[in-house]
Amino acid sequence: MLGLGGLGSGAAYWLSRRAGRNLLGLEQFERGHIRGGSQDHSRIIRLSYHTPGYVRLAQQAYQAWAVLEVEAQERLVLKTGGLDLSPPNSSIPISDYANSLQACDIPFELLDAVEIMKRWPAFQLTKDIQGLYQSESGLVDAAKSNAAHQRMAREYGATLCEGVTISAIRPLEGEIEIITGDAAYRCRKLMIAAGAWSNQALAYFDFKLPLTITQEQVTYFATPHLPDFAPERFPIWIWMDEPCFYGFPVYGEAGVKVAQDVGGKEVTAETRTFEPNPDNLTRVQNFMGRYLPTALGPIIYTKTCLYTMPPDRDFVIDAVPGHDNIFVAIGAGHAFKFASLIGKILSELALDGQTNSDLQPFKIDRPILTMENPPKSFMV
Repeated sequence: MLGLGGLGSGAAYWLSRRAGRNLLGLEQFERGHIRGGSQDHSRIIRLSYHTPGYVRLAQQAYQAWAVLEVEAQERLVLKTGGLDLSPPNSSIPISDYANSLQACDIPFELLDAVEIMKRWPAFQLTKDIQGLYQSESGLVDAAKSNAAHQRMAREYGATLCEGVTISAIRPLEGEIEIITGDAAYRCRKLMIAAGAWSNQALAYFDFKLPLTITQEQVTYFATPHLPDFAPERFPIWIWMDEPCFYGFPVYGEAGVKVAQDVGGKEVTAETRTFEPNPDNLTRVQNFMGRYLPTALGPIIYTKTCLYTMPPDRDFVIDAVPGHDNIFVAIGAGHAFKFASLIGKILSELALDGQTNSDLQPFKIDRPILTMENPPKSFMV
C-alpha cells in the first residue's frame, strides 16, 4: 500500500482484514501529517449527490464506516442532517440531487426559504432560495477515522511504515519491486493512493493523468452564538452555486467551520504553501455576512489542504494500464466520505479481481482522461 492518507488508510484496514501480516503500508511523511487532504476534525458525509451512481456508492459508504465503527469501538460518523441551498439558476442544479435521491428511494424534503429560516434561524435568505434537506447527512471525523483505520490494520497484523522515501518502483518477474532509501520490497499487488503525488508514482509505469491540484482552505470561526450551531441543532450545509461554499456545525473546535469549495489556486505538491489565501477568506466572510451572519466571529484558525482532481472531478479507481496487479485510487477532492468504502473496493480488486461496486464512471482510461487538453468541470 503506497500512501496512508484517507484512502490509503482505508485500504490498509480492509486489506489487512483478509491479508493480515502480508500487508505492508508505506507513507512518505509521518502518519497523520497535514500535507495532503485527509486530516482535520471533519468531512461532510451525505447521501445527496448529483447522480444515482454516487448516491448508491454513498449508501455503501455508510455501511463500510459502520463496520469500522463496530470493530474500532469508536463513533466516527455524526449525523446532523444536511441542507443543500440553491439560489435561482444555480450552477449546480438541485433537481439533479432530488432526482438522484428519488431514483434510489431515499427520502428528502424540498424546503422554501421561509421554512429553512424557521427551522434554522441563523440563515438569512431571500425568498427565491430553496433547499433540499436529507436527514442522514452529517460529518465523518477525518483524523480519528484515519487513526482508526491504521490502528485496526496493525491489529490485524499489517506493517505500516512512515517517513519512507521511494526511489524506484518497477515490475519484476511478475511482481513489483519498491526501492526505498534503505530497503527493497517485493509484492504481488500494489495499491497507490498517493493524492497529489499520484503522477509521481504513476511515472514509474510511464503513465500520467491530467490532474489539477489546488490549495484549499477551511476556517473555524468563534461564533458568539455557539449553542445555535450545536450538531444536534444545526446541519451541515452546501451552497449549490459557483462559487460554492459549505459549512459544519460546531465540532472539534469552539466554532463553526466554513470554506469555499475549489476556491484555491492551482499548485503542485512541491510548490504549495501552508499560508491562508486572504482573497479566499474574504469571499467566505462576505458570504457568511450575507447569509449566515451570526456564525461569524473571531477566526480560530485557517487550515490548508490539497485537492487532486481529474478534469471531470470523478474518482479514479482502476488498474494501471498494462499492469493488472497495480491499482490506483484518486479521490478528486470529495472522497473522504467514501474513504472506507474505496479501501474496501481496493481490497476486493486486489484479492478477488472484481468488486460489486459500479466502477465504470471511475475508469482510468475514460475518454476525458485521454484528451491532451480536457475541459475542466469541478462542480459536484
